[in-house]
Amino acid sequence: MAIKSYRPTSPSRRFYTNVDSTDITSKPSVRSLLVRIPAAAGRNNNGRITSRHKEAGAKKLYRIIDFKRNKFGVPGTVSTVEYDPYRNCRIALVTYADGDKRYILLPKGLNVGDAVISDESGVDIKPGNAMKLMNIPVGTSVHNIELKVGKGGQMVRS
Repeated sequence: MAIKSYRPTSPSRRFYTNVDSTDITSKPSVRSLLVRIPAAAGRNNNGRITSRHKEAGAKKLYRIIDFKRNKFGVPGTVSTVEYDPYRNCRIALVTYADGDKRYILLPKGLNVGDAVISDESGVDIKPGNAMKLMNIPVGTSVHNIELKVGKGGQMVRS
């Protein structure tokens, strides 16, 4: 996810930057991993406006992300890299060897076709692999840190 800067063809374009989306693949999303979340638009459980001047905004589909990474010992392959409207980072669709498909947060350095695995004992230190912190050497950059065992990643997620 690089930053794209534009040539200064006009005063408003002079300092204009945008997120480069060339890393996103053009395959459709997996429908079983999408959930519609209705927009609250400032209304409470009775439907009454409690926060004024809010509108619903664009319709978005929530992608179900695997924060627990509890498929131990089963290798997976990154099938697609997708945009997620509910978060700042990209997500990757991982297809496991047993046919299961799950979304994970896309770490830096992970591309389509790369292999990922999660295991409780130590595995190779590569982007996308999940393991316990005690098996990771000091100085390695990590993401999606789990605070309580079995609760799923809660820190360093974007």
